Formats: sequence, C-alpha cells, structure tokens
Amino acid sequence: MLDTVYRDLQSGYVPRWHRDIIDLEGVYLAPERRTLLVAESASGAIVATGAVRDQGPQAPPNPEWVARRFPSGSTAQLCRIYVRPEYRRQGIARAMVRALSDFVAEAGGYEAIYLHTDPAVTGAEPFWRSLAEEVCDERELPGGGQGIVHFALPVPELVQVGAAGDDRPVAAG
Repeated sequence: MLDTVYRDLQSGYVPRWHRDIIDLEGVYLAPERRTLLVAESASGAIVATGAVRDQGPQAPPNPEWVARRFPSGSTAQLCRIYVRPEYRRQGIARAMVRALSDFVAEAGGYEAIYLHTDPAVTGAEPFWRSLAEEVCDERELPGGGQGIVHFALPVPELVQVGAAGDDRPVAAG
C-alpha cells in the first residue's frame, strides 16, 4: 500500500489520508464490519490489496451532498484496492471487488457500497467505470474539487444455497 501512495498516487504518506495503512489491525481486521484482503503471488509476494470500512465519505473534503448520500454506518466504503502494475489486467482487481462485495452482503446492515478514485492513477478510472455507477466527477464541479471521481456499487443480495440443512448466507453474484 505504501508503494502505491508513493508510486501511483505520487503523494507519499500523508497521515490524514493514509494512517490506516500503518494500523491495518486496528482499522480493518479488529472491527467486525470491516475487512482487508491480500492477494499473493505463487512466490508469496503481495500483489494486491482491497479493504472495506463502515465509513462513508466525509465533508469536507468531499462534496456535502456526496457525504449525505453515503452516511457512515450504513455505507460500506471500498478502499485500498491496489494491484501492482505487473499483475494488472489479469482479473485480480475484479475478483477482489467481488470478494469485498460478498463480505459486505454477508456482514449485513449496509445499504450502499461507495468508493472514490483518483483518475490520475493509470487504469483506475476506466476500471471503476466498467463496474460501478458514477455519482460525482469532481473535475466537473466549479473549481474542480479534489479532482476525484465518486462511484457506487449495488449491495449484492443474499441467497440461500448449499446442502439440505446448510443455511449459511452466500451473496448472489
């Protein structure tokens, strides 16, 4: 994740934006309605990450109406979805989004899935446009906002599948 903030986002580590990267356990693993997924190569190298947190966008810096549409608690925010450049275009990010969406459905209590992306990151904007619905492109706002694009995904519905007596919920995909 730190490689990404330096290489792709070119911002470097900024505590108010990236403090979760330093406290993965406290931010993503300990809370029940949050998670962090990591994809590894056959050699054990980390090639991708993705996370969910039960926190909507905050205003500021995001537009007030976007923050109201995606309130914390009932919004699952997808974040830290990164794939190392040499592993891109292999379906890893799509699989990560599917797994995170399934987590959201199984966790329950979420009414929306929200994410934002920086269009300056190579491939990020077209990837999200292929999966999600644009909510707000800040580049079109007066002054350009932060220049990021906000998206929403539907929360998958749960269906019952499995052997007789097996009533574990599984997200419909």
